[in-house]
Amino acid sequence: MARNHRRNRPARLNLVALMDIFTILVLFLMVNNGDVEVLQADSNITLPESISEQRPERNVTIKVTREHLLVQGVAVSTLNDALGGEEPLIAALQAELRHQAELAGPLDEEAEKTGRPVIIMGDETTPYSLLQRIMSTCAAEDFRDISLAVNSVPAPALAPAAAPRLDPLASGQEG
Repeated sequence: MARNHRRNRPARLNLVALMDIFTILVLFLMVNNGDVEVLQADSNITLPESISEQRPERNVTIKVTREHLLVQGVAVSTLNDALGGEEPLIAALQAELRHQAELAGPLDEEAEKTGRPVIIMGDETTPYSLLQRIMSTCAAEDFRDISLAVNSVPAPALAPAAAPRLDPLASGQEG
């Protein structure tokens, strides 16, 4: 008789487990919301690697490919033109940075101290002399807060400093 009584009872859903899963899922999504900043890399650029964990902000981006110098994705100069010449500054880059500064508007007091921010994405084979000229041009146009884009890699594990090695054969015990 007890079995028959159970069958006639209306079915009920137990939603506690489902609510627990959704609560955990929502919590996970909230914690991992906007932690990653992704720069759009060019397929022609192989970034160098670094163990720095500092994340870049959205700023003016200068890309140095094997053929062109791009500001915000727009080619402003060929690499040969940027490398050549006796001038310490790159004129085409200087003009584009001046235009970007006009678009951004005037700096506030805090930004006046550090200058405008800029990110330089250069291929790992980019000559240092070209990076120097790009950074000098940026500084001349008040883009002094310079960041270099790199691929982040984990830091190598450091060995314990001068930890003695225990060797049972070297301890003088025989047996």
